[in-house]
Amino acid sequence: MRNDSRTFISLANLHRNFDEVNAGLSPADAMDEANRCLYCYDAPCIQACPTGINIPSFIKKIASDNLKGSATTIMDANPVGASCARVCPTEELCEGACVLNHSTKPIMIGDLQRYATDWAIKNEQILFKAGDKNGLSVGIIGGGPAGLSAARELARLGYEVTIYEAKPKAGGLNTYGIVSFRLPQEVAQWEVDQVEKLGVQIKTNSIVGEDISVSEILQTYDSVILAVGMSKGSMLQIEGEQLKGVHDAIQFVEDSKTKEITGDLIGKRVVVIGAGNTAIDAATCSVRLGAENVKILYRRSQNEMTAYEFEYEFAKQDNVEFRWLTAPTRLIGDSEGQVRQLECIKMELGEPDKGGRRRPVPVEGSEFIIEVDAVIKAIGQTRYLNLMDAFRLENHKGVVKINLETYQTSNPKVYAVGDFIFGEGQGEAMVVSAAQHGKKAAYAIHQQLKKSIIETA
Repeated sequence: MRNDSRTFISLANLHRNFDEVNAGLSPADAMDEANRCLYCYDAPCIQACPTGINIPSFIKKIASDNLKGSATTIMDANPVGASCARVCPTEELCEGACVLNHSTKPIMIGDLQRYATDWAIKNEQILFKAGDKNGLSVGIIGGGPAGLSAARELARLGYEVTIYEAKPKAGGLNTYGIVSFRLPQEVAQWEVDQVEKLGVQIKTNSIVGEDISVSEILQTYDSVILAVGMSKGSMLQIEGEQLKGVHDAIQFVEDSKTKEITGDLIGKRVVVIGAGNTAIDAATCSVRLGAENVKILYRRSQNEMTAYEFEYEFAKQDNVEFRWLTAPTRLIGDSEGQVRQLECIKMELGEPDKGGRRRPVPVEGSEFIIEVDAVIKAIGQTRYLNLMDAFRLENHKGVVKINLETYQTSNPKVYAVGDFIFGEGQGEAMVVSAAQHGKKAAYAIHQQLKKSIIETA
C-alpha cells in the first residue's frame, strides 16, 4: 500500500474506525497517473499479472475517460479484479515489473485498477452476459475467488452452474477473511453479484457431505470443481490453549466483519502469534478494537516472514510491535480461566528445511514471560481432508494432486483449484492466483466436455 495514496488516521482515531484506510485516487490524480503510462507494446506488467490483465489497455481507457471499458478489461481477465486492486501485492507483481522502475517510479497500477472498478461498483454496472445454454452443468463446491472465477467463465460458455457455499454469503476470503478497512464487504459482494446475474445459482448455508451428499453431487453434474479454501486455524499444541481470551485469527477477523463491535479489547494487551498476512490483519484489527498494546511474535526472523512487505509497513504504521525469533511455549491463566501470561523462548536459525527456510532452534535457558490479556493464533490453517477422502482424491500431505495444466484430479470428473491445491510446488496462495486457477479449470472442463456439446447440437 503506497504512502502517497493512503489516508492517514492518527492512532487516537483508529479505535472502532473500520473505514477503508486508502481513500483511492481522485479523478484528477487518476487521469494524471494514467497519462504517465508508456502503454508498452510488449508490456512486462501483463506478464507479471497471474490473470494476464491487459494493463496498458485498461489504463489507456482511463486516460480517454472510458471507465466502463476499463473496468470491463480488468474484470474480463480477473473476475475478482475489484478485490485484487486492494489486496494484491502489486509491488511484487505488475508494479514491480513496470519499466518506469528504472527511471522514476512505477505506475500506480493497483490504484488505477481500483479507480476503474470503483466506478463500476458505484454505477451498478453489469459487465458480462451469459452464453447460450449448451445443455451441460457444473457443480462448484466453494464460493470464494477460485469458485467464483470458474463459475463466471463457465456461465459465459453456456453451462448451468451451481455453487455450494457453506457460509451465509459467497465471496470466501474476500468476504470474511480480509479486514474491512482493507477490503469492504460491498466490494466482494459486487463481484458475487456479477457472477449471480449471469444465472449462476449460489446455494449458501449448504455444506457438501451434510446438506447434500458427495454421491449426489457427482451424479448431478457433468463436472465438479472443488474450490473450498482452507479449514480451521492450526493449533499451537502448547499448554493453556483452551483458556479464555485465546482466539483463532481467521475467526477473529470474520467476527470483526459480521458481528457488532464490542469493547472487549479496549486498553488490553494483545499478542498475535505468526507473521503472515492473516496475522497482520488480526493485529491491525486489534488496534482498531481498542487494544493498548499489540505485539506480533514470530519464531523466525523478518527475512522469513510470509506477510507482504506492504502489510508489514501497514502494521508498523499502526504501532504494532514485532518480536522476531520468539516462540510461545505455554499459556498461563488466572483462577477464572482467563489467559494472563504467555511464556516464550528465544530462537535462533539453524539449518534450512526442505523448503529452503532455516529452521528455528530454541535457545536453552532463554525463557521469559509476556503479560497478556488476549492471544490470537495465526500460524496457518488445516485442510478439508474429509472432502478429499469423500471424493477419493490422491493427495500429498493434504495437497490434492492435479494435472498442472488442466487442474484435473485423480478423478477425471473432478477438478480442484485455490487453497485445495496450494503448496507442494503448486503455486502461491494469493487471491489473484486462485482467480486464475478458476478460469483455467473452467476452460479445461470446456475442452473436455465440448464433444458432448457438439453431439447434442
